[in-house]
Amino acid sequence: MDQNQLKKLVGEKSVEFVEDHMILGLGTGTTVRYMVDALGKRVKEEGLDIVGVTTSDRTAEQARKLGIPLKSVDEVDHIDLTIDGADEISSDFQGIKGGGAALLFEKIVATNSDKVMWIVDETKLSPKLGSFPLPVEVIPYGSQKVFERFEKKGLNPKFRRDAQTNELVRTDSNNYVIDLYLHEIDEPHSLAEYLINQVGVVEQGLFLDMVNTVIVGRENGPEIIPVKR
Repeated sequence: MDQNQLKKLVGEKSVEFVEDHMILGLGTGTTVRYMVDALGKRVKEEGLDIVGVTTSDRTAEQARKLGIPLKSVDEVDHIDLTIDGADEISSDFQGIKGGGAALLFEKIVATNSDKVMWIVDETKLSPKLGSFPLPVEVIPYGSQKVFERFEKKGLNPKFRRDAQTNELVRTDSNNYVIDLYLHEIDEPHSLAEYLINQVGVVEQGLFLDMVNTVIVGRENGPEIIPVKR
């Protein structure tokens, strides 16, 4: 099975956890696209009654086309379950997210959710975080100063640029993303605390102590891993 087939498997498996009348957080990314497709199919074929809260304009556009009713995070009093992807998951189930530049909205939705589920193929699993660059969302004004502070601290920063245009990537909030090439993160909680306290930083991509269930796409089928919190 190739990577896309594994992503499709976990996307389809995850919607089996969705029940009638749920308010559901809908993540962002390639694996989530398969999940939203499968969710739209259940809404159409079963009359599944749900409300989606999306984490990006891309997911919102896909969900609308599939007939999934949507509300903003400020229009709901709770979110039952958020299903999202992850760019890297460590052996103790901490995560890096933000490869799709949606980390701010993803974290807002996740932290307002009763339960969080991550759906990934097995390439996303690592003993420790850090092999995937850590995204940090920063406001444009003063972003070069933030970049220089990260350089001085040895965090190996790079502004994220569009592969086609070489323009600086803009998030849905019109901010920039600085990726930190760290290779291995020994103390993710300390790093998260440092980053979020830097003036000009809007959010950082360490998603810590947050996930309740992980579904991993493997050659022999999806593996469902409950995470004790």
